[in-house]
Amino acid sequence: MLNAKKKILILGTAHPYRGGLAAFNERLAQELQLTDEVEIWTFTVQYPNFLFPGKTQYATEPPPAHLRIRRLINSINPLNWWITGRKLRRLAPDLVMVRYWLPFMGPCLGTILRLGKKGRRPKIVAMLDNVVPHEKRAGDELFTRYFLKPVDAFIAMSQSVLNDLRRFEAVKPAHLIHHPIYDNYGPILPKTVAREHLSLDQHKRYILFFGFIRQYKGLDLLLQAMGDERLRKLDVHLLVAGEFYEDAAPYQQLIDQLQLADRVSLHTEFIPNEAVKDYFCAADLVVQPYKSATQSGISQIAYHFEKPMVVTNVGGLAETIPDNKVGFICEPEPGAIATAVEKYYRDQREADMTAALRIEKQKYSWESLAAELHRLADS
Repeated sequence: MLNAKKKILILGTAHPYRGGLAAFNERLAQELQLTDEVEIWTFTVQYPNFLFPGKTQYATEPPPAHLRIRRLINSINPLNWWITGRKLRRLAPDLVMVRYWLPFMGPCLGTILRLGKKGRRPKIVAMLDNVVPHEKRAGDELFTRYFLKPVDAFIAMSQSVLNDLRRFEAVKPAHLIHHPIYDNYGPILPKTVAREHLSLDQHKRYILFFGFIRQYKGLDLLLQAMGDERLRKLDVHLLVAGEFYEDAAPYQQLIDQLQLADRVSLHTEFIPNEAVKDYFCAADLVVQPYKSATQSGISQIAYHFEKPMVVTNVGGLAETIPDNKVGFICEPEPGAIATAVEKYYRDQREADMTAALRIEKQKYSWESLAAELHRLADS
């Protein structure tokens, strides 16, 4: 006898909002829809301006086809939380999957979940991107504890996040499932085609820094590494693809001070989904020089496009990167980053690392994540 379809609700970011959270939730909804009834409740207001330093929160692409997305949640209006919680109670889904990535969302989402519960339903599973934020603010711990209270079980996407969770919640079920591969940015392009799209030299060596730019992501460390004489001799060029979420002036000063203008190409606007493949496929190597991290969706995009990586040994960043196999793990220090990049080119590692990536990426499937959600809901 076939299992009956579950009614599943995803609470979190989705179209018309842009970025990795929206892409993740939409891709998960597509996977769950293969067996269940799914809808997403997203925001009417997601962030107040002081929490969003970018140019716009909104996507320019049309909404994803065949997904039911409703804009219901106002993150800063308690009356809306009450209304939305009552709607959740009336909907009575079998499972709620709620994303948690920022303590600011704790009061809003925690209140909606409390009001939405009726007896033992719905089962609530929280997908945790962060428990302890990269950039700390007053109230973080209080808001996080408030959010965690009505949740029945947790999925953490790195061991470091799971460890952080256990400081707050030691008893409830919590499973580690690494971030699935982002396979929704299009097919792998030949490097020559991608470079042509970006008007890049076909014969140069390009490494890629991708994603929004904040202090903890360590772009300054990578720029200092680019000034290393070893990378100058190799004529390594850096593509920076992502929007500044802080003052750009210190980075430009570093570029000028280290005389890197002819070797650093800044594409510092938001990169739309349809252009992501060009940047990854044009590069030889993806570098994540983070100073702190939990996990990274950038690694999972690199896996999809079969691009070797250099990542720093912070937080959970290195958990999915077998060292010297699909990339190199190094300390968050300019000399160590330069050494890893030099080794990649000097030892001609592109072919064997690309082959290893094709095998390794099969571990990180959306099917596995969907199955884990079902197991938690049924337990």
